[in-house]
Formats: sequence, C-alpha cells, structure tokens
Amino acid sequence: MKTVIQVLLAIAIVGLSYVLYESIMKPIRFNKEKDVRYKATIQRLKDIRTCQNAFKSENQKFTGSFDTLIDFIKNGNFRVVKQVGSLDDSLAVAMGKVYRDTVKVPVLDSLFGKEYKIENLKFVPYTENVLFQLADSILLTGSKVKVPVFECKVHNDVLLHGMNRQLVVNLNAERKRIDKYPGIKVGSLEEANNSAGNWE
Repeated sequence: MKTVIQVLLAIAIVGLSYVLYESIMKPIRFNKEKDVRYKATIQRLKDIRTCQNAFKSENQKFTGSFDTLIDFIKNGNFRVVKQVGSLDDSLAVAMGKVYRDTVKVPVLDSLFGKEYKIENLKFVPYTENVLFQLADSILLTGSKVKVPVFECKVHNDVLLHGMNRQLVVNLNAERKRIDKYPGIKVGSLEEANNSAGNWE
C-alpha cells in the first residue's frame, strides 16, 4: 500500500510540475511569437507609409485603395530635377552649359529595388492573405486648412489568429484600457499625426 501511495504521489508531483511549467511557458511562448509577428507587421506598415508618402508627393493626396497604390509603385515614376553642370563654374554658366533637366525615375526602383514583392504590400504577415484595412480622408484643421490623411491598420484578433485566445483577449483589453487601438496601425483618420505608427 505504501508503494502505491508513493507512486501516486510521484505521478501527482510530475503532473503538477508540468502544469506549473506550462503556466509559466505559455505567456513566454505567446510573447515571443507575438514579437515576431509584430516586427514583420510593423515593417510592412512602414513600407505602406513610404508608398503613401510617395503617392502623395505626385498626387497631392493619399489613397484608400491598395490596387491604386500598388499600381502607382509598380508602374509610376518620380519627376526628379537634375542639374547638369556646376554653378561654381562661371565659364560654363556664362556659356549656358549649366541647366536643370527633369527626368523620370521608376518609383519601385527608387523606394525598394526591383526585387521587392510589391504585390504582397496589402497582406498582413503571418496570415492567409488577410488584407490590412486601408482608408484615406481629408481633415479640416481648426484654422480651416484641408489636410490629407490616411490610416492603415490590423486588429490583434487578425494578427494573432491561432494563438492563445485568452492572452489575445487580455492584450486587447490592456490596450483599450490605456485608450489605444487594440492592434497595430499607421496614420489616423481622426487627427493629422504625420502618418505616425501607434508603436512609435
């Protein structure tokens, strides 16, 4: 009988040790995976911001359409003013050999290089082709100035899909408690924030 009790106690100790180990490791594994997903998503949102700023430089507004944005980056050009000759060379200036010329430079090459997979810009990393939420608007400031703005975001429920549900709920509640969007976003439709990300 004593042996049976010792075996049962040993099993109970192993079981409790495992439960304790898992209770410690679950949040650690969750945070590690969350950090990997957040890092990739933040980089994608930075790329979207870069693309939006390039689009605005040529169109004086942002766009709420990924199709329009991707087409612009893929097929559009920047107009760049290039100076030919040096203003320091007075002889060349006098002879009219110093002038400015406008050339067109492909947007994709300028921003990322030809190898960049621009078609993936609209997809949230670590999801099965789930799209970011993208929108644009015009804000009227207190001094009646119209300011173009955009917002691109992904909710934690989408970004952390398939991960520990209770820990995702806790994370969402924590961000709402401090009055922040429960996810990652860049830009804002409610304020002109210079296209800042909520991680910055």
